[in-house]
Amino acid sequence: MRTNDTAPTADRLALRPLSARSVVLSLLLGSHPPELPAKDLVRGVEPFGVGGSTVRAALSRMVAAGDLHRTDTVYRLSDRLLERQRRQDESVRPRTRTWDGDWEMVVITAAGRGPAERAELRTRLAELRLAELREGVWLRPANLVRPLPEDLDPVAQRYTARPDTPARELAASLWPLDAWSATARALLDHIAATDGYADRFTALAAAVRHLLADPVLPPELLPADWPGARLRAAYTEYQSELTERVRARTGRE
Repeated sequence: MRTNDTAPTADRLALRPLSARSVVLSLLLGSHPPELPAKDLVRGVEPFGVGGSTVRAALSRMVAAGDLHRTDTVYRLSDRLLERQRRQDESVRPRTRTWDGDWEMVVITAAGRGPAERAELRTRLAELRLAELREGVWLRPANLVRPLPEDLDPVAQRYTARPDTPARELAASLWPLDAWSATARALLDHIAATDGYADRFTALAAAVRHLLADPVLPPELLPADWPGARLRAAYTEYQSELTERVRARTGRE
């Protein structure tokens, strides 16, 4: 449901504490292909005040947890985190098309699923930027250039729809647009006021998490002065700077 809470402050921006794991993941999620030698990861993390022994310990734990794969001295994202990288890339550079008024609709038809299966399906549909109209009925404007996964077919039916409710009104009821916009603006303000390595990292990490929740609606359905593009630009600029710094420190081309 839409919320009136539209004035988040800096201490409510989900700024997570800096850790060796979070910096390593940021470096790898921003790398294409997502792999780096251990020595490059150690050097890349040094500006954040994280020592080499701490990084190596974090790498060992991440391999044991299945977050990373190791081949000789090179660390690479696991398949699960490759999917996270794909979603992150799409959130930063969404592929869209001109909207013609159609909506994607997914109706859940499978019965007898347990709570864990239902929760997993709900999470997956939300990651596809669908919103739940009512239980078992999910939809969004058909402006994204992406097919729905075929493995949804055993549990759902797909439709193209044109709801009777005015599109702007429907979108506002499905997504907390004012709250998302307010948080994005607060993040942009916080990023602009931050210049330290660690502080900028935590702010931009929060920004990319926030972009994952952007519904990426057609412009005609968004509130005025929607800050999505500005937040994407800020994150893209930061990620480019971070990549260049790592290359400069490691001598990589």
